[in-house]
Amino acid sequence: MKSLRRLSRAALLGQAPRRDGLPDAMEHVAKVHRAHHPGADLGALRRAYVLAESSHRGQMRKSGDPYITHPLAVTLLLAQLGAETTTLTASLLHDTVEDTDVTLEQVREEFGEEVGYLVDGVTKLEKVDYGAAAEPETFRKMLVATGNDVRVMSIKLADRLHNMRTLGVMRPEKQVRIAKVTRDVLIPLAERLGVQALKSELEDLTFAILHPEEHRLARELIAEHTKEPDPLTGVATSVRRLLREADIAAQVLIRPRHTVSVHRLRLKRGELGPCDFGRLLILVEEDADCYAVLGELHTCFTPLVAEFKDFIASPKFNLYRSLHTAFADEEGRVAEVLVRTREMHRVAEAGVIALGDPHRASASGTGEGEGTEPGGPGWLSRLLEWQSHATDTETFWAELRDELAQDGEITVYCAAPGAAPASGGGALPLPAGATCVDAAYAQYGEAAHRCIGVRVNGRLTALSTVLKDGDAVQLFMEPAVGTVPSGPSPEWLEHARTPAARIAIRQWLAAHPATPEQVSTRLVPLAGVSSGADVLGEGPAEEGAAPPAGRTGAETHHDSRTSARRGECDRGAADGTTGSGSWEGAASVVAEDPRAVVRLAGCCTPVPPDSVTGFAVRGGAVTVHRDSCQSVARMTSTGRRPVPVRWQQGASGCRVTLRAEALGRTHLLADLTEIIAAQGATVVSAEVEPPREQRVLHTYTLQLPDAAGLPALMRAMRGVPGVYDVTRAARPVPAR
Repeated sequence: MKSLRRLSRAALLGQAPRRDGLPDAMEHVAKVHRAHHPGADLGALRRAYVLAESSHRGQMRKSGDPYITHPLAVTLLLAQLGAETTTLTASLLHDTVEDTDVTLEQVREEFGEEVGYLVDGVTKLEKVDYGAAAEPETFRKMLVATGNDVRVMSIKLADRLHNMRTLGVMRPEKQVRIAKVTRDVLIPLAERLGVQALKSELEDLTFAILHPEEHRLARELIAEHTKEPDPLTGVATSVRRLLREADIAAQVLIRPRHTVSVHRLRLKRGELGPCDFGRLLILVEEDADCYAVLGELHTCFTPLVAEFKDFIASPKFNLYRSLHTAFADEEGRVAEVLVRTREMHRVAEAGVIALGDPHRASASGTGEGEGTEPGGPGWLSRLLEWQSHATDTETFWAELRDELAQDGEITVYCAAPGAAPASGGGALPLPAGATCVDAAYAQYGEAAHRCIGVRVNGRLTALSTVLKDGDAVQLFMEPAVGTVPSGPSPEWLEHARTPAARIAIRQWLAAHPATPEQVSTRLVPLAGVSSGADVLGEGPAEEGAAPPAGRTGAETHHDSRTSARRGECDRGAADGTTGSGSWEGAASVVAEDPRAVVRLAGCCTPVPPDSVTGFAVRGGAVTVHRDSCQSVARMTSTGRRPVPVRWQQGASGCRVTLRAEALGRTHLLADLTEIIAAQGATVVSAEVEPPREQRVLHTYTLQLPDAAGLPALMRAMRGVPGVYDVTRAARPVPAR
């Protein structure tokens, strides 16, 4: 800082420019920049400095320094991290439009659209126009600009770091306010952009303001540690010798922990040991060398397996790549180790600053460091999507902090509608801790209001399920044609981790306030559906299931359950079977002995034209099974003799009990009974069990005019959205 102040003062006094055309104040910046980009054209930098110095002339910072020291310091920070010329040009000019008479049009005319875009991206909105919303809306503006070019945020991070370095001249309350915003917004953004060098110092400066006592304690621990010889020095010497003998070219460094890192480690481990204040950093040339180093360390020392992480094979979402391990040497000293190539180290320290903009669709033309990888990081794409729906500033500001508080990222794979889960599908990046609710809104936006269920890795599960990296997700949706979505339940908010999901759910609930009746009967929090019990009381919607005159839907529901239980008890058989299906006065089974009472076995519920076999039970009754029923084989093997039986078609049709297993949703009972009626069947009774997670079980006793229509009826019922299986009732379903 002292050299920057001296150089800027020299520029203000009008010292002659150097032979290469650069003012003396830019000498150090140019030297650092050319170390990273030897062929850089410095003409734009010279012109930018001249404009910045002249436009800021006479302005002073609260520290008493000439204002030009600030854009110079920001530019030097970015140059040290390897930023290309365009970024440095914009950083010199980043406050001109905001604080001087220079206009954005002038910047564009002199330096081109790209520099103008970067300067505009970091220019604050005026408080006179936005009031208290100026800061949040400025961040919104910067984030939107970052969506097209992440170098906007690179300049902002360097700008904030220099301001934090000089924050001591501000009032204490203003220091705290700025430090909190830095902690909640800027530091997480630095982490997501991989700019570890800026993030670490921002953390330490913020920590000192917001937690002065803890900061003081951590600094005292570091000071005490430095009074004694560092044991990692001896460990590093042993590692250098080991790698030299293995003919692996490597640089072994001791990387001290910064203040916040020491504080976190103390909280995790309690008392710190002498090797806990730093880590070994081993730099090699090629990826394969990283694994060679790892092999030597794990062979010659005792590895701590739990500490091993391979971020080369599986890079972090912020482009970070490295091997992490720890070992104990022959003297019992435990050392943590980072192994990476020099290029990995450059990216680990400077992130997107070192890469220019790795997510841009095409290079900008400067030819220095820009990448050509299309698209943007998943977290940024999500942020840009949901912020467009957060119309009020308070919602945006609160959700932004929550979004950035999420630590880590996962990728799940969503199958296309109707596809098998194993078919994979599009990759969907989500924050760690995201649930199926979040996946639905990330995949379908507001159409996720129609989500009624989900399979994860082929298994039906609750929408509240927390997803893991690599999960295959298949979402089930209500039909979108001609229906109003059932909409999310308020309980979905409890399981939404992403702002996109929370904002969409809140907006739906605000637009569709629940009536007191809906609040009292809404039963399925994780799928936004109603139970059959709710629908039974809706009146005309229950076609085929309306209660008899003088009875309420609730009474009908109760009666169907008790009558089913009563009937099952009446039909109990001595061989342990129960008859939950019957063919009353219709296609019935008759035995050769006309006096025998014939019952249908509940284990297989035979219907015409099934091949059947009867067995005599106590009291002279005959229980009838399908020939394929396991009970037939079991009883035959024990010597039980079959009784000849046959079907006899009656005049009044047949009766059967079917079970429909479905993903719960509103109007499900109405849709099923409509299909049943369309197939010519009549609902004798219907039972809907309370939902479990998002699954619901419907049991119908139906009267059919002809048993031959049963297969078509079951196929039609399976075609109702949300229904995934229809079976003939076997034995009573135990209470869940």
